[in-house]
Amino acid sequence: MLKADPKDRIGGRAAKPAKVPRPSRRSDRTRGSRSGRDRPSRRPPLRWFGRTARWTAKWAAVLLIWVAVGLGLVVAWFATDLPDIEAAVAATRRPSITVLAADGTELATAGDLYGYAVTVDTVPPALPLAMLATEDRRFYRHFGIDVFGLVRAAHANIRAGGIVQGGSTITQQVAKNLFLTPARTWERKVQELILAFWLERRFTKDEILALYMNRAYFGAGAYGVDAAARKFFGVSASRLSTYQSAMLAGLLRAPSRYNPQASPERAAGRTRQVLAGMVDAGFISEAEASAAERRPGAIVAVRGGGGSSRYFVDWVMDQVPDFVSADDRDLIVVTTLDPRLQGLAESRVATMLAGEGAGKRVSQGALVAMTYDGAVRAMVGGRSYAGSQFNRAAQARRQPGSAFKPFVYLAGLEAGLTPGTRMVDGPIAIGTWRPTNFQGGFLGEVSLEEALAYSVNTVAVQVSEHAGRNRVIRAARRLGLTGDLQATPSVALGVSGTSPVEITAAYAAFANGGIGVFAFGIDSIHDRDGKVLYQRGGTGAGRVMSPTEASHITRMLVSAVDWGTARAAKLDRPVAGKTGTSQSFRDAWFIGFTADLVSGVWMGNDDDRPMDRVTGGTLPATLWRQFMAEAHAGTPVRPLPSLLPDRTPGRAPPIDERQDRDFFERLIDAIAGQPG
Repeated sequence: MLKADPKDRIGGRAAKPAKVPRPSRRSDRTRGSRSGRDRPSRRPPLRWFGRTARWTAKWAAVLLIWVAVGLGLVVAWFATDLPDIEAAVAATRRPSITVLAADGTELATAGDLYGYAVTVDTVPPALPLAMLATEDRRFYRHFGIDVFGLVRAAHANIRAGGIVQGGSTITQQVAKNLFLTPARTWERKVQELILAFWLERRFTKDEILALYMNRAYFGAGAYGVDAAARKFFGVSASRLSTYQSAMLAGLLRAPSRYNPQASPERAAGRTRQVLAGMVDAGFISEAEASAAERRPGAIVAVRGGGGSSRYFVDWVMDQVPDFVSADDRDLIVVTTLDPRLQGLAESRVATMLAGEGAGKRVSQGALVAMTYDGAVRAMVGGRSYAGSQFNRAAQARRQPGSAFKPFVYLAGLEAGLTPGTRMVDGPIAIGTWRPTNFQGGFLGEVSLEEALAYSVNTVAVQVSEHAGRNRVIRAARRLGLTGDLQATPSVALGVSGTSPVEITAAYAAFANGGIGVFAFGIDSIHDRDGKVLYQRGGTGAGRVMSPTEASHITRMLVSAVDWGTARAAKLDRPVAGKTGTSQSFRDAWFIGFTADLVSGVWMGNDDDRPMDRVTGGTLPATLWRQFMAEAHAGTPVRPLPSLLPDRTPGRAPPIDERQDRDFFERLIDAIAGQPG
């Protein structure tokens, strides 16, 4: 090749080398000269490489741009359906309500259990270490996605021929627990990855771990380590031992399977695995693991009970907001329910409905028992809570029939009448309305006590008209009846609806000497730290009648049981009570009390179908007696407190000497099935 002489310069610059003509490639190929064939092939010029590199770089850049655009579109597509992230993070817990019986037996828990929020530095070090050893050992070294963990899990799954390991990090699990549904879809998985990256940018590792501890599900309705610690060990998360921490970490994979209350042996085995994992990860020594196993601590026993007390629980739960605001606190509601009496009530109602009731076309029943101050000890709201959650004890409003008459006679006493006042049971007419008795006949002249005991309709109407219908309504309202009481002549016969709870509480005022009460089921409410938020103070309606009037009504109700329409309710102790039956046998009642309990029974059908001649003096009085006999088993016999000293319960019927005793004996036999 010719080169320019470095000395040949023009204007101080070296002259350009002369160009050498390049032989034509085509001529070399076509001539086939030896010199052309024998010439060695030359290397491609550098600019050819440059053009190739530029072409490759150009299209690689284009491809990368389109990939980025595609990924951006995918992310944008799935991001449009993401939840409100900030709102989800801000909501740390929701309250639950646990309902206990009077003896501490757990009846029910409403809502999930959420404990107080914790941070990494407010719990024992063993707790987060146990979770890391079990769930994500590389947590502090990855960026939200553990590539090595994914590869390891994939390898293990391939070897096992199935899913034996998961590759999700704690960050991914937080994203899933915090924002997403458990659905296994590609959309959810992509959203999980997006949220995992967002969490890693938004929070520190300790904060993400705290979110996990506060939101993870540990079984038995407990969300978060604090709720789980209180549920299973009765302590806050800050007081967990190493063993307890390992047990909670072991629950994360299978909360139901390793529940320490339901499966203590299985839970212990799982805890040993977690402790071994902590040793393998270098978080604790073997000596520390062995020491932890030697101090397992106590597990809170499961408190059972309640049965069909769900009617009562629902009734109580509806009242909780009237007393306290839950805010973010879990509430413990201590109720008045007596588990023994509740069990008796459930058993007796079920037996009656399945037995005699079935043959008499009775499909439903309700029973309420309470103390003299209105504390409900037992409540049955129907045949089956599973079949119907409608609480017939508290929600149904049915005609009480003659069970309303004690309020009529109270108004009569307040208007100047006495139990000995005599009226004539005979045909009467108020306008075009002509009330009759159940048997269609009349007794003639009777005392008010006899009239109430025999449930004479005409005399009850006369007492109401004498006292004034509005006075009757006021008396019933004072004692707690809230139904639509109309000032019509028929108000005396109990045509306005009431509930078993309401009318039983009203009878309690007769039993306790004239103090009005409100039926209640909540004794106290406190949070899980024991702080009392509400304590019942014993407030009630105050005095609603004089002690003398309460004594007179009680004496008349004793007569109804001793020799009147309610003889089927007799016990081995003084009893006062009244039967009631609505028209066409649609409702049958018995409300009564002893010195210890006031109880009410209703029987009927939800669709108002008539029963087969069931009156208050038959099945309801029998059911009442069966329940009360067992409820009082082993208790001493006591006189009725509301009876004044000069009144003797259980005395002979007040028959006028001028009247024939045989007539009354025949009358008693004739009205044995009277609706009262």
